[in-house]
Amino acid sequence: MILDLNADLGEGFGVWRLGDDVALLDIVTSANVACGFHAGDASTMRAVCQAAAAGGVAVGAQVSYRDLAGFGRRFIDVDPAQLADEVLYQIGALDGIARASGTSVSYVKPHGALYNAVVHHDAQAAAVADAVRAFGVLPVLGLPGSRLLDAAESVGLPCVFEAFADRGYTAEGTLVPRGLPGALITATAAVVERAVRLAVSGEIVAVDGTVLQMPARSLCLHGDTPGAVHHARAVRAALDQAGIEVAAFVG
Repeated sequence: MILDLNADLGEGFGVWRLGDDVALLDIVTSANVACGFHAGDASTMRAVCQAAAAGGVAVGAQVSYRDLAGFGRRFIDVDPAQLADEVLYQIGALDGIARASGTSVSYVKPHGALYNAVVHHDAQAAAVADAVRAFGVLPVLGLPGSRLLDAAESVGLPCVFEAFADRGYTAEGTLVPRGLPGALITATAAVVERAVRLAVSGEIVAVDGTVLQMPARSLCLHGDTPGAVHHARAVRAALDQAGIEVAAFVG
């Protein structure tokens, strides 16, 4: 079994910082870099890309709604054509900075409300897939069974299934909305147990006890979860001990 570990990075803005990008880049194998629409700015993006390039960590574009004030966690009923243009803009901006830093964008993952919307919103899912395809043939990282991965596959893009060690799942296999009970898992032991079970058995347990089959190739560890770095180190150590190879799904 080979499992990728990804984390959301570069989510500061100006003098404001969120999470410990440097520490997480020593642990994860893929970095979902904010592209300036929900967080991130040019200097933050470049710093993360440079560090990722130096550490051999794959760089992905974490695209979102244009929503700095809401950190991209508010649904926006944006016109699909405009959404496609804005996703393409974000990928291109990050790729330019990544190339100047000695790497390039190697996959795309939506952030926050956009990630959740394209699980079931056909028009927005198609817009994101079309934007990625307009840029090139890049893998799309997303939730198994989502409209996004269906749309990506339909336009010839590789699809990569993702799971979350620190987020709660509904019995239907979707993420519990933030703010509801069970949405966030903050106990290190619980995060580690979920990560190892996912890697070994391809299973994850929903908040109601339902055992979900989860054939994920990449596991997300949120950089803004309380204790994120401690969680990530513990997960990496447990996977190593279980004989799971941790490696990026690209490159």
